[in-house]
Amino acid sequence: MTTRRTRPALRPPEGTPPRTELARQARAVLADAVRIAHWAAGPPGPGTAAPLAAPALERAATALELSPAQVRAGWDRARLAGLIELHGDTARPGWRLRAWDRDDSAVLRGWVALFDAWSLVHAAPADIEAGAVAEAVEAVPQVLSLLQLSAGPVTVPALLDLLGQRVAELQEERCEVPLGPGRTASAAPAETAAPAEAAGAAAGSARSDGLNALLLDWALEGLAAVGALTLGKGHATLTPLGNWAVWVKLEQICVAAQSPAGNIEQSAADMLLGCARLTPGPARDEYRAWLAARTVGSAVAELLAVARGEDALLRGLAFEALRVVGAPAEPEVRAVLAEPSLRPYALLWLAEYEGNDPDDAQDVLSREESTWLWVDTAAAVADHGETGLLVRHLDSAVQGTVPALLDEVRAVGHPRTVQVLVALAAAHPDPALAKAVRRAAFQVHTGGA
Repeated sequence: MTTRRTRPALRPPEGTPPRTELARQARAVLADAVRIAHWAAGPPGPGTAAPLAAPALERAATALELSPAQVRAGWDRARLAGLIELHGDTARPGWRLRAWDRDDSAVLRGWVALFDAWSLVHAAPADIEAGAVAEAVEAVPQVLSLLQLSAGPVTVPALLDLLGQRVAELQEERCEVPLGPGRTASAAPAETAAPAEAAGAAAGSARSDGLNALLLDWALEGLAAVGALTLGKGHATLTPLGNWAVWVKLEQICVAAQSPAGNIEQSAADMLLGCARLTPGPARDEYRAWLAARTVGSAVAELLAVARGEDALLRGLAFEALRVVGAPAEPEVRAVLAEPSLRPYALLWLAEYEGNDPDDAQDVLSREESTWLWVDTAAAVADHGETGLLVRHLDSAVQGTVPALLDEVRAVGHPRTVQVLVALAAAHPDPALAKAVRRAAFQVHTGGA
């Protein structure tokens, strides 16, 4: 038994509206996106996914009484918020759209996805190089933290100063030295080198200030466009939604920093093994801490890579961790449905994600998929569990009798079938049943009927 201190959940800052009110505000921000998503779900549909084809754009503008620019913007928001799913050249309504009117959590997750994608919602000026834009995007969380901690309006000069400091830190971390216009690495005469460097540095500083001002304006406009803040004359203020979202992200960082089991810096496989003997609640806390220290994309990719390995225990635990990820993992989980070893786990994950009761989620599996999952789980128990657990695992099979189970286990083609049957035969106290299981293992091993 593993014990650990529990960390009480922190409450949002005083004055934060209840989730129902936050969800109402999120629905208001995404109202046009929801209308367009519903339109796309009905006949005749848009036909093509991204970008929205011209004929579909015109049909939507006419049907919804919006301008083409409003339709295009709403379409992009619907995709970024998960209201529309792209399948090749076809757009389909996402699960989040079906749950929109009844599930506040789905609404808030959709808005947070849009909030995270603010730099895609509001395109950066075309004449600014991509590297400078990337630095600004990386520096914006510091700006948002200042806005959140200030709990009120913050002047643009103060935000600009912070942005400039953060960009300079990022450049220093990469050992970059900003160069002035026309400056090269060639040596200048000794008597002119210092004045030339000073002039170049001054020109580079002036250019950086001007560039940072443009980037700050772009960032604030992008965040305002997704409903995270409001802009006044010379100042910016977080909206209740923006304030709540920044608090949530800061809380995630705090969870990562206080992980008692020390799994944050481990690989996904080592982290999952470290959580294997934790009870569900503490294990989820560890998953959240590990996830908070990584980007969602890299974390999901690493968990799925572990799930593709040979260890069945890690495969199951990887999908437990993906349940903590939630909505951002849905496209990647849906994409592995074609992989036989992951398909049963992915089907169960999607069924629970779409609101099915976990006790009923097994109904989404075919008989063959349920049998494959039974063997895979038995392999995990055989490798990591106790013999008594393996014997009791017989009761979880969908087949009503052991002979029927053995017939279907032989046919399902799981690579660990022989090892599982041998381990079950060795563990079972009934000699007759153990003999039948050993015979089945021999038949699978030799390819007999």
